[in-house]
Order: sequence, then structure tokens, then C-alpha cells
Amino acid sequence: MAKRTQKAGLAARYGARYGVSVRRNAAKVIAKKSRKYTCPVCQYQKVTRKSVGIWSCGKCNHTFAGGAWEPYTRASDANNRVIRRNAEGASAADMAYIATQAAVEYERARAAGEISEEEE
Repeated sequence: MAKRTQKAGLAARYGARYGVSVRRNAAKVIAKKSRKYTCPVCQYQKVTRKSVGIWSCGKCNHTFAGGAWEPYTRASDANNRVIRRNAEGASAADMAYIATQAAVEYERARAAGEISEEEE
């Protein structure tokens, strides 16, 4: 006799209710929420979720805010990059972008007649 289909892992508690795709998405979210993550302070995989957006390391007891399902989100990565750039200064790529933008603005002003060739 053929093997029957099985319930979806962490979402098995929902039984046959709510539909397959909803149970699959719920299983992904539950897996993200309940797994252990790496601590930003001590680098051990001991970070667990305490409540929505609150994450704590079981080893060094470091508590910090994060996402609802994951401690590190794309928005937090972008914010960390901005903070690092402000603290360390702009990188070479940032300086090249700033120089390009300044050159474009200068050429626009010159083409509009705001800057004469005598001022150069």
C-alpha cells in the first residue's frame, strides 16, 4: 500500500486546518523564531527570542532588540552600515560616489549658465 501524505513538521499541530500554503508559511516562521542565533557580543550560538523583538544571549546575558522573527533584519543591517560609516568615515566607494554626484551637479549648473567660464 502506498505511503500517505504527512503533516508539515512544526505546523503539524494545525492538523488539516487552514490549508497547505498557510501551514508551510507558519512552519517557516516558527522555525525562524525558535532556532538559536549567533550572539553579536560573545559569538556563541546562544541567542533566543524572549518576546516579540526582544532577543537575549544565554551565555553572556546580552539582551537587544531585533526583528519579530529573526534578530537581524535587512533594515538592521542597513542601519548598522550607516552607523559604521558615520563612526569610521566614508569608504573609497562612498567618496567616489560623492565626487561623481558633485561633478554631475557642476556640469548641470554650468550648462544652465549659473557658472561662467571665468569663475573656473
